[in-house]
Amino acid sequence: MRLNDELTKIKGIGEKTAQVFLRAGIASVEDLLGYFPRGYEEFAEPVSVTSLPDNGPAVVCATVTGEPGVRRVGKLQIVDAVIRDESGSLRVTWFNMPYLKNTLGAGKRYVFKGRVTAGRFGRVMEQPIIYTPENYAAFVGKLQPIYSLTAGLTRNMLGKTVREALCGLPELPEYLPGKVRKDYRLAEYNYALRTIHFPPDKTELAFARKRLVFDEFFLFILAVRYLRDTNEEQPNGCRIQASAQVGKFVESLPFALTNAQKRCYEEILADLTGPSLMNRLVQGDVGSGKTIVALLALMQMAAGGWQGVLMAPTEVLARQHYETVTGFLRDANMPFQTELLTGSMTAKEKRLAYARIASHEADIIIGTHALIQDKVQFARLGLVITDEQHRFGVRQREILASKGDESRQTPPHVLVMSATPIPRTLAIILYGDLDISVIDEKPANRLPVKNCVIGAGRRKKACEFIIGQVKEGRQAYVICPMVEDSGMMEGENVKDYAAKLREELPPFITIGTLHGRMKPAEKNRVMEEFSRGQIHVLVSTTVVEVGVDVPNATVMVVENAERFGLAQLHQLRGRIGRGEHQSYCIFINGSDDSKNKRLEVLNRTNDGFVIASEDLKLRGPGDIFGLRQSGMMDFALGDIYTDAGILKQASEAADRILKEDYGLEQEAHASLKRKLARYMDQKLEKLSL
Repeated sequence: MRLNDELTKIKGIGEKTAQVFLRAGIASVEDLLGYFPRGYEEFAEPVSVTSLPDNGPAVVCATVTGEPGVRRVGKLQIVDAVIRDESGSLRVTWFNMPYLKNTLGAGKRYVFKGRVTAGRFGRVMEQPIIYTPENYAAFVGKLQPIYSLTAGLTRNMLGKTVREALCGLPELPEYLPGKVRKDYRLAEYNYALRTIHFPPDKTELAFARKRLVFDEFFLFILAVRYLRDTNEEQPNGCRIQASAQVGKFVESLPFALTNAQKRCYEEILADLTGPSLMNRLVQGDVGSGKTIVALLALMQMAAGGWQGVLMAPTEVLARQHYETVTGFLRDANMPFQTELLTGSMTAKEKRLAYARIASHEADIIIGTHALIQDKVQFARLGLVITDEQHRFGVRQREILASKGDESRQTPPHVLVMSATPIPRTLAIILYGDLDISVIDEKPANRLPVKNCVIGAGRRKKACEFIIGQVKEGRQAYVICPMVEDSGMMEGENVKDYAAKLREELPPFITIGTLHGRMKPAEKNRVMEEFSRGQIHVLVSTTVVEVGVDVPNATVMVVENAERFGLAQLHQLRGRIGRGEHQSYCIFINGSDDSKNKRLEVLNRTNDGFVIASEDLKLRGPGDIFGLRQSGMMDFALGDIYTDAGILKQASEAADRILKEDYGLEQEAHASLKRKLARYMDQKLEKLSL
């Protein structure tokens, strides 16, 4: 990414500061204004101590009654204080903030904003933010943006720079045709940008967000339609005959394929042996057995003299696929050779793998993004399969698909697999001309996961249950919505939660942490240790959503479950229930809503397709103050479930414009054409399909 000179024209941005923004992916003013807040902090009027909830976020104005104390628990330093107002007193605590002992003055009055929890010794407010009453009064009734921060970037720096850009620089050109804006009641572009960063109220924020979400979907759909127009109905240059050898392999499997697996496999086989190139999406719920169907397709191509590739989103998952496939082939005495290619392999290991792939010594190749490097040359690539397809960018799949037999100009078949059930109406919009197969049945030997939804006050019971399961030799996941305390948003975070668990759980239980800020090698190490049973309890963010198969993991506790969307919670739950033991998912509802409708849906069904449909029914206009809902597709604001209605409108608008002016040659579409060109050059590779 190259820095655009216009960024340094903003007051206060020199070359050094510009490099900090560049590390966050901000290279231009347009990037800066497109760096949307991930949420908004609301400032309510303080209440009295006796009016505080037993569990949940709250604000209180009270006086510190004495000198705060500091105690150590292992490596953890805990600051304790007692605050009091006219109605009563409350204990407040902070983790790893020992400097507060000297900051908080006894007898002084402050506003404390944090989460209250009820324990054995009464209510306590944990990790509150501290304000002077005067400073807090200035925020009451306002929405303040909360940004995702990287090293060197602060909330104040981002907010100030965005204000300077909005006030001191020329407005960005409006690129949506006036008719589109009128038909769908969309805000003007610059108004939307100003309001998404600094909303005067929730109504205007919702209006601005609708416009920007529409833009994200609209540009994405236009770009993907252009890319796919070159792939429609291509002749099958990799045509094979169905292999009887593979048929015998299916009969020898130690388990019977479900009817849904058989149907999906037959549809794939019809493509591989038919006149047209395959371009197919396989939707299979978590644990439905997509991997064996993918293996059968790879074996059919290998039997026909072609190479096949299976690309996974993580090294740990790629290695697990490799071991699974190699084991199946070895046990059945099949003649096909497998190869693993990942980024962490040594230069020598990669060089040898490249040679075996190029010479066709390898028939089935399994790997990660390393497969799309220029050094990887295939002898006769006939099939490309991407697992957990929404984790791969459109460009990445295009690159891999282009590595077919160049001498014969034969592109390979493409099969994309997703464990995220998407309602068919949305799948048709997002996947266009892909044929869709659905595996909507689970293997008979899988025990359904038992679910329960509990309030934060019963967290101790969840800990006791985890202890019991670990004593029986099992393992557990604990999912938190944040990596660390943001100081802005309420909710449990991985670092503090792991520290608290080390206090509460017996010392024989090993606790590990996993989150997206860790380096890939460190994440792989943690997941491998968890897979081997060296870690008993893994405290993680949603990075485990696409993870390895750990049959011994039988418990998942999801903290602040109300903060996640149904689809994402279902994906997370799919990490358990993969072995012979009964599995349990505990959703902890940290909100005041004791009857959260979305969590009740998860409580009563494990069917991902039912959940996806219910998700759409319950969403309404969208939750613009919570975390991202579906966890799918890396749009900055838009979510295919929350914003399904806007997605359908964007699809209609894109179809209408392409029908009227496919090349965007009309004067009314000139700005849109320039915007789309920049989008396809800079943004499309970051998005996934």
